[in-house]
Amino acid sequence: MAYDTPTPSPFPADPAAAVEAVYRSDWGRIVATLIGLIGDFDLAEEVAQEAFAAAVSQWRESGVPEFPRAWIVQTARHKAIDRIRRQARFAQKMEELGPVQEPFAEPDYESSEIPDDRLRLIFTCCHPALAPEAQVGLTLRTLCGLETDEIARAFLVPIPTMAQRLVRAKRKIRDAGIPYAVPGTEELTERLDAVLTVIYLVFNEGYAATRGGPLMRTDLCSEAIRLGRLLRSLLGPRGGGDVAGLLALMLLHDARREARLNANGDLVVLEEQDRGRWNREQIAEALPLVVEAFRTEVGTFALQAAIAAQHCQAARAEDTNWPLIVEFYSLLERAQPSPIVSLNRAVAVAMAEGPEKALGIIEELAASHDLESYHLLHATRADLQRRLGWFEESAKNYTRALELVTNQSERRFLQRRLGEVQEAGVRDSQSL
Repeated sequence: MAYDTPTPSPFPADPAAAVEAVYRSDWGRIVATLIGLIGDFDLAEEVAQEAFAAAVSQWRESGVPEFPRAWIVQTARHKAIDRIRRQARFAQKMEELGPVQEPFAEPDYESSEIPDDRLRLIFTCCHPALAPEAQVGLTLRTLCGLETDEIARAFLVPIPTMAQRLVRAKRKIRDAGIPYAVPGTEELTERLDAVLTVIYLVFNEGYAATRGGPLMRTDLCSEAIRLGRLLRSLLGPRGGGDVAGLLALMLLHDARREARLNANGDLVVLEEQDRGRWNREQIAEALPLVVEAFRTEVGTFALQAAIAAQHCQAARAEDTNWPLIVEFYSLLERAQPSPIVSLNRAVAVAMAEGPEKALGIIEELAASHDLESYHLLHATRADLQRRLGWFEESAKNYTRALELVTNQSERRFLQRRLGEVQEAGVRDSQSL
């Protein structure tokens, strides 16, 4: 195995800030390195967490090391060795690890096919022997550092269900001896769908964070866009329209970033955004990619990018071509049946044909119970009822959405809307 010499990274001098910065930037690479060294997903994650915990106290005393990531990996590796020594199969495991006295050097994952470390590792984790949802879930957890509840939200499944999927995926890798290796040229295409899904879900978590105060995590959005650009450069025509479509979709959504929050950090809905704050350079980069995506077989990312393009090309909210957006959503619903797609189509129908017709779609979705725990189902229903002047019903659904929402920016928006419909309801009752 080839080795390289770690180079120092410009992390903050403050120990606590440095630990957080290393976690955000290098969690995936650290865990992936440990998996390669010790061959166990669970153990790699556990000792990585222990090493980060140790860094908090030790860096406070000794200062931030010159090579923070290498320090974390070496500390975690020693912790893994200590654990293995306490296990019954010590001799077998130690033989797999190699001589303990070897100085640590980070593996070199260089490959002529995949020129970026994180992208290489995502391809590696998306092994076709695993079920597609397990490939994606495990990659999000292991390489991207998303928590189980964040991944569960992306798949619209209960947290325990997702936790079991991750456990089973790790067990299969261990028991079947699935190699942790960089795929060859012929294997790249068959893993592409899972890789695209991973990148998109990382972007989604950055665009609307599951929890915390800020609505967005710009680090995740930027990383997903960077990976999308690399993937398009890597695969070229082999990637088909969905690679260009995904990159266009992320660029168009991210172009609206600065207008999505007001000065107080509160959410601003699309129709109320200041379009002068949209990033026109990103929009200009994205629009030709939408055209490129439609030149080949039109996939789901191409359709979503076409929808986003309609929004970004409208100078004013009232200029939006909602009937065309409804058509795109209808195509997307046939290509990728999903309650989320149906919910989004209902919003487009409300704008094109009125909220009452859209409420019929919402009621069908509610009756299926697929989105019962999804706060945006209840928030959308509440908004349609608000537009119709059904303030009492709207207040009930805003209240239900507030019970489910976990992001504080969204919570403040829903609270504001709830207050507005409650006040409107009082005025209506007084006028009778």
